[in-house]
Amino acid sequence: QTGAGRLELCSSLLEGGLTPSLGLLHIVKLYVKIPIYVMIRPRGGDFLYSDLEVEVMRKDIELMKNQGADGFVLGALTEDGRVDTELCMDLLATARPLPVTFHRAFDMVHDPAVALEALVTLGFERVLTSGCDSSALEGLPLIKRLIDQAKGRITIMPGGGITERNLQRILEGSGAQEFHCSARSSKDSAMKFRNTCVMMGAAFSAPEYGLKVADVSKVRSLNAIAKNTL
Repeated sequence: QTGAGRLELCSSLLEGGLTPSLGLLHIVKLYVKIPIYVMIRPRGGDFLYSDLEVEVMRKDIELMKNQGADGFVLGALTEDGRVDTELCMDLLATARPLPVTFHRAFDMVHDPAVALEALVTLGFERVLTSGCDSSALEGLPLIKRLIDQAKGRITIMPGGGITERNLQRILEGSGAQEFHCSARSSKDSAMKFRNTCVMMGAAFSAPEYGLKVADVSKVRSLNAIAKNTL
């Protein structure tokens, strides 16, 4: 409603985003007309996957394709911090003909310049990155270098800590034409009875009676800033 051009669909934002349920994709497709790119990430933690985890990723891609996914967001690395080209080639083949974004596993690579060339060769549509730093603002110099290196062969999309306060600086400083953010805010639970002695997750989990929601006003503000900047 407020101008987003594409939606990355995932669960568990607390873990950086995991594969969503088929039910979520099905319902979102009923209500949302912009392209839906589905996250393929079977667990939190690193991006070095076992054979069984790869089987899960392949099956998730097949099922999500059948359920109407418009594209995918995925990534995999080798133990020495390089793009796992063999696995990525396999997953891209499974996703074909749908477009695929390489996610922020990129921010964990040993050599970003070499990794970018690998992604171009593999045929990824874009790469999401904070410039291998704690946020896109901190990683701005590298994001700019990656965009210069890419020369339009792959889209470099800044993401990570992007807000209304820093978006203009990131877009102007990098030359990026797209950006990624959760634009989220906190919303209190509607529960009247609350058992504050119990948590459903580990100690670092989100508050049991607080919800994270996409904030309409934030999306509207961010899009207005981008439109003015670009």
